[in-house]
Amino acid sequence: MKIFIYLIAIFSVFLISCSDDTTSPSSGNGSIKMYLVDSPASFDSVIIFVERVEVHRSGNDSTSGWFVINNTLRSFDLLQLVNGASAVLGDSVLAAGTYSQIRLILAEGNYVIDNGVKHDLTVPSGTQTGIKLNHSFTILPNTLYELLLDFNVDKSIHITGNNKYMLKPVIRCVPIVTSGIIAGQVLPLDAQAKVFTAVGTDTVTTYPDTLGFFKLMGLPQGLYSVEINPLNPAYSDTAINNVQVSPNQVTDLGLIQL
Repeated sequence: MKIFIYLIAIFSVFLISCSDDTTSPSSGNGSIKMYLVDSPASFDSVIIFVERVEVHRSGNDSTSGWFVINNTLRSFDLLQLVNGASAVLGDSVLAAGTYSQIRLILAEGNYVIDNGVKHDLTVPSGTQTGIKLNHSFTILPNTLYELLLDFNVDKSIHITGNNKYMLKPVIRCVPIVTSGIIAGQVLPLDAQAKVFTAVGTDTVTTYPDTLGFFKLMGLPQGLYSVEINPLNPAYSDTAINNVQVSPNQVTDLGLIQL
């Protein structure tokens, strides 16, 4: 009888130790890092002041469950964040679990420079309830989640009849782990080429740099058709079809001679 009780005690200790070794997916801490990029636009500059970046944990109501991942006031010229350039928007430790929204709280003083003239940029509710982005993601323990926020300025800024500049953001949220890049070089430079591809109903656009190099960022895995449209009418449009993009990879198209 004593041996039987002793064996039960050992078995109970074994079960408890196994239970303690099992980590729930929603326990512990992971981290998040957000990068801000932009597509080229016809303005000279677009300056926004981001006061705070927050994420919303699933299962909470709309007023609670917000966690701050950056509360340092910073300014960004969106039109500098093109062709592979990016800025870190937020970088923080987060409790493991599922999150459903991102919120950018903007400060006052945002503006646009258009043809050398500075215009105030009005952001409806941007300084109160913030710019909300519906994007569901999961933070895993001891894991970094990296996210690309692709700001489409051309589709985001609207000029009203009384010449008022309004910002209604169009932003793609793309997990870096599931996205890749298409790169290449377009020559000659005097072709003044625009390079773009379609991502669902969105268009990702860039212009080659001073050496002709370009990058199309944040492309989900799949096949793409890359269009090169020269602004100089002396050159013809070019399309490269069936370009394969793989996660965390750069697909280099090499030299594209127009």
